[in-house]
Amino acid sequence: MWIFYVVAAVLGVAFVVTVSRERRRFRNAVLLGLTLLSLGLGLLGEATRLDPQPLDILIAVLFVGPAVAVLVLAIFLVLNGLTMLRREGHRLGNLLSLLAGLACLPVPALPFAAQYLENTAVAVAALILLIVATYVGFVFCCYLLYSVLYGRLGARSGFDFVVVLGSRLIDGRVPPLLAARLDKAAAVWRAETRSGGAPLLIASGGQGPDEAVPEAHGIAEYLVTQGVPRESILCEDRSTTTRENLGFSAAIMAERRPDPRCVVVTNNFHAFRAALLTRRAGVDGQVLGARTARYYWPSATIREFVAILVEHRIANLIAVLVLVVLGVLLAVT
Repeated sequence: MWIFYVVAAVLGVAFVVTVSRERRRFRNAVLLGLTLLSLGLGLLGEATRLDPQPLDILIAVLFVGPAVAVLVLAIFLVLNGLTMLRREGHRLGNLLSLLAGLACLPVPALPFAAQYLENTAVAVAALILLIVATYVGFVFCCYLLYSVLYGRLGARSGFDFVVVLGSRLIDGRVPPLLAARLDKAAAVWRAETRSGGAPLLIASGGQGPDEAVPEAHGIAEYLVTQGVPRESILCEDRSTTTRENLGFSAAIMAERRPDPRCVVVTNNFHAFRAALLTRRAGVDGQVLGARTARYYWPSATIREFVAILVEHRIANLIAVLVLVVLGVLLAVT
């Protein structure tokens, strides 16, 4: 099984090189996942040298373990979804963890359905669903692992701006989700100021249909109460999406400084996707994430993952079509 170690080494080197060149690419997440998968397959190959009894136990664990893990995850997501509905209201975005949990519930039964059902069409469908579910699960694990890693990468000093991405105001006030971002942004601003820099804070966010004032104005007022001088705050109050947050903020930065560097602050569940969008917008900056309430994090993380899948829909559609064809070929052979 040495070939898996070689593949893992090559992929690991590629991962390090791509991260050193540009942290804000989804390919980094995929390379990290493939590296760990190859290493795992190599270690699994070593296990074939075990005595028969320990090997049988290991095979049983490897076969039953993933099914149990998926079942536990499904139950957790369903319970989290019910918590989201109770605390955040009955909006579509709050249903994601519940829907994901319900979708995971039948997954552990798919291997048995694919192998033992006498109805060929149903067995083939179960096999295809299992392969596609495995693909989605692998991509999600890649995303989750690299998101955590990216969130632990600190920002380099010497930046010119701190851009705070806005979120919904409630009755004109800053809710806890947004307050976490603003507290983080104020702390980053103060640390850079103490080190001799003179960064400006950009409050970015337009006015939603149910908001009394633009988010940027509410953000600015909150930052002033946290000790940030008003003259150090710029407002970008036209944006309605993260892309517009970054695009309009980039224009403001370019007007003030040539080749500006910045730190973008959002919540931790949003940091990696915001980083991907920052790179696409041509913004030179690291994205930092603020803490999020534990009950809110799973649903929000799933929402970000779905958004990334949609943004890479062509590549994912091709991958799924290839896997469907593979499933059909495996079923007929």
